[in-house]
Amino acid sequence: MTTFQDRNHKGSILVIDDEPASLKVLLTILTENGYVVHPANEGELGLQFARRTPPDLVLVDVRMPGIDGYGVCQSLKSDPATRAIPVIFVSSIDHAIDKVRAFRSGAVDYVAKPIDAEEVLARIETHISLCRLRDNLESAVRERTAQLVAANARLEAEIVERKHAEAELRKSEAELRRSESYLAEAQRLSLTGSWAWDVRRREYVYWSRERYQFFGFGPEQDSLPPFQSVQERFHPEDWPRIDEALERVVREKADFKVNFRVVLPDGSIKHAHSVGHPVLGPSGEVVELVGSTMDVTEQRQATMALEKAFDEIKELKDRLYQENLSLRDEIDKVSMFEEIVGSSDALQRVLVHVARVAPTDSTVLITGESGTGKELVARAIHKRSHRSRGAFVRVNCAAIPQSLIASELFGHEKGAFTGAVQRRLGRFELANHGTIFLDEVGEIPAETQIILLRVLQERELERVGGNVTVPVDVRVLAATNRDLKAAVNAGTFRLDLFYRLNVFPVRMPSLQERTDDIPLLVEYFIERYAGKAGKRIRNIQKRTLDLFKGYHWPGNIRELQNVIERAVILCDGETFAVDETWLRESSKPEGEPVALGDMLVNREREAIEAALTESRGRVSGPVGAAAKLGIPRTTLESKIRNLGIDKFRFRSE
Repeated sequence: MTTFQDRNHKGSILVIDDEPASLKVLLTILTENGYVVHPANEGELGLQFARRTPPDLVLVDVRMPGIDGYGVCQSLKSDPATRAIPVIFVSSIDHAIDKVRAFRSGAVDYVAKPIDAEEVLARIETHISLCRLRDNLESAVRERTAQLVAANARLEAEIVERKHAEAELRKSEAELRRSESYLAEAQRLSLTGSWAWDVRRREYVYWSRERYQFFGFGPEQDSLPPFQSVQERFHPEDWPRIDEALERVVREKADFKVNFRVVLPDGSIKHAHSVGHPVLGPSGEVVELVGSTMDVTEQRQATMALEKAFDEIKELKDRLYQENLSLRDEIDKVSMFEEIVGSSDALQRVLVHVARVAPTDSTVLITGESGTGKELVARAIHKRSHRSRGAFVRVNCAAIPQSLIASELFGHEKGAFTGAVQRRLGRFELANHGTIFLDEVGEIPAETQIILLRVLQERELERVGGNVTVPVDVRVLAATNRDLKAAVNAGTFRLDLFYRLNVFPVRMPSLQERTDDIPLLVEYFIERYAGKAGKRIRNIQKRTLDLFKGYHWPGNIRELQNVIERAVILCDGETFAVDETWLRESSKPEGEPVALGDMLVNREREAIEAALTESRGRVSGPVGAAAKLGIPRTTLESKIRNLGIDKFRFRSE
């Protein structure tokens, strides 16, 4: 509830009375005397207002329709949010039993009608003043309690801190007694000697025991060795560097750090690393330099030995590299097609073309139905090319929104479009000195085709939103399941770009053209998925192989792969078998099977249009035309474009 101190008026009063005359009288009296009055002619309305905006005081009539005054008072007192609001009953009933009941319900006062303005104002002011006093007292108590709690916490913290300080003092006294011996032992173990140098007199004023030992002087002598004697033991080539470092400390008031060598009387050489810090006098000049010197002879010798070992390792690596060049060529010959399984004539013709075009830098256009392995051929070409050490960057042009494909391929500058918060390199720049594979290249929009053509011709690009020309050295491999010649005739694909991409065409045969490869592919995929599933499959059911050879595989190798993976998961024994209903379901999910591969063009068009009519123009999805025809969505989309079918006209049928 809002406190009185937060208001500039005398208070807010909620008046609940179903008698308009009484309500008007109270409203007039209270408003003229500086109160904000909220009238309500029903108990329920008054309760809703009190819960939403708690007033400072409530005047309520006893008898009212619905919830009477006693019910209103009891509801206010049962709610923690309104419990503290004082309630005064104003009623024409002046029986003692009603007053008792009013006070029992939680009221603070009872005023009888007719209303006496002075009496009502006096009682209201009294109870509001009491509430203000209560609020002030509660606030003061809370504030004082918080102060006492804080003071008590501070006192306890001070006691703990004092006890801790006393304990630390006792510990420091003991540690102080051990510090000198620890320091001396640490310097001995780390071969570090401390020293102090007087800058103005250019002589040492302090040496530790380890410093004596490092320079080969006896620590038993009473005074520091003369500076001339110390200087004679610095290596002649290193002293100018040491002297220059000392002068820089005086000039720049900077820390001192230098490596040098010491030549001992027996001719042996020690290596040292010395650091120092300037000490300033009252006027800011450098008066002393305090530092330490570490014997790093063993580390230096170890570094030299390690450098020698690295040189020997590099020599061995170079020799091993040369020896492995021929071996790598042999391995590549065997493994270049490890993911392309098969020995059919159709596939062998493709592999011969791949082997011949791979060492060149020519652009290759790979065509074929979805699922025939176009990306595997692209990777094989990259692996056998002189760019095999570079990146192989794959771009699925059909998966990128047309508005973003230019940015994805060629990059963009910061602020080029909404969301371009920083510069981003495109796929062509990422593939520099390597290979870029443009999958589904037929899906590139016309405006991007123009930019791509320029990149292919001039080997340079400009990022979206930029004006700087960036040279790129990239080999382009492209793939599509569309008939690009038909797309050129339809005006959706540029003829000059087609010729730039179609330098060396490679057509991937469908699985229906490679039935001789099906047994090899089945064995290959069974071995792969059985290993992943932790199963051992030794035999293949002959009936299954016959089914596979007789099936037309509209989804090609990808469909075969999915069927085998599913069968391996469900296989319980060591013999691989496939339920022949799977292939029927795959080819005809609803209605009669439609063998697209065996139809003439007009029959194929009729089948596609019938499927589109049944699916209301929907291509993908479980009830789409592709599912009804038993072919992949991308294959159907390609056939729709090639046949010039308008799929959108079926949506209104």
